[in-house]
Amino acid sequence: MRELWTEKYRPAVIEDYVFRDEAQRKQVQSWVTEKTIPHLLFSGAPGVGKTTLAKVLLNVLDVDQYDILEINASRENSVDTIRDKITGFVQTMPFGDFKVVLLDEADYISPNGQAALRGVMEMYASTARFILTCNYPNRVIPALHSRCQGFHIEKLDQTDFTTRVATVLVTEGVEVELDVLDSYVKATYPDLRKCLNLCQMNTVDGVLQSPQEADNSTADYRLQMVDMIKSGKIREARQLLCSQVRADEMEDLFRWMYDNLELWSPTAEGEDEAILVIRKGLVNHSMVSDPEINLSATLVELAQISTT
Repeated sequence: MRELWTEKYRPAVIEDYVFRDEAQRKQVQSWVTEKTIPHLLFSGAPGVGKTTLAKVLLNVLDVDQYDILEINASRENSVDTIRDKITGFVQTMPFGDFKVVLLDEADYISPNGQAALRGVMEMYASTARFILTCNYPNRVIPALHSRCQGFHIEKLDQTDFTTRVATVLVTEGVEVELDVLDSYVKATYPDLRKCLNLCQMNTVDGVLQSPQEADNSTADYRLQMVDMIKSGKIREARQLLCSQVRADEMEDLFRWMYDNLELWSPTAEGEDEAILVIRKGLVNHSMVSDPEINLSATLVELAQISTT
């Protein structure tokens, strides 16, 4: 079985992790020197390296594997999980200096669950540390914010993002045309994990397939849509997107539109106009009865910018 590129190229030590903020690098290094960490809350967009930083810390601090509990809160987010699974883990003595609970996507935990988590964090503060990651820090209750040191991890700029993807492709001996790579980047930015997974799935016989060549079972509708937009097929791109996007993806889709402003206009003035269109669409999204119509109308307005 082929090793996933996301795991193969995941940094294991601090020197390999790409910090966007030098102050954050120094803070992390100080924890390593002191051989301890506080409760932590890592926030940022999907795929920017929140979980990777947490695992780098655990690796460098040499935390025993039996002292680590990993939970994906997007799947396990009930009060019962907090009360039974987490409490049952932290109430036993650690093999090392402390136990660590790594809660990925903690913003999916219900407010009642977060309140229960606060109590557990307080009760076992002497023997357990909690590392929470989230995409939306505003969905985490203030009581958890006040008990954690917050780290907001900024996304890579698109040039650095492209360089990192290209480096993996070159290391793996994959042939790719620059325009094809650009489509994969624009379809997934700023989610590096998603980009690497998509590239790996669509590499056939050492060649990264173009969006037109990619197997439908492994293709991503955003990849196909980006290719259509770049080819001037704006209406087809809109129809594809509205037919494929899930209701729970729509809010994130507006953020993706904002992260890829150059798709809508090659000029700074056009990008400014696109921001206003995207903002209006996002505001309307929470108020309209049919989000698909609102999304379609937003894409029509963005297409008008693209063609002017």
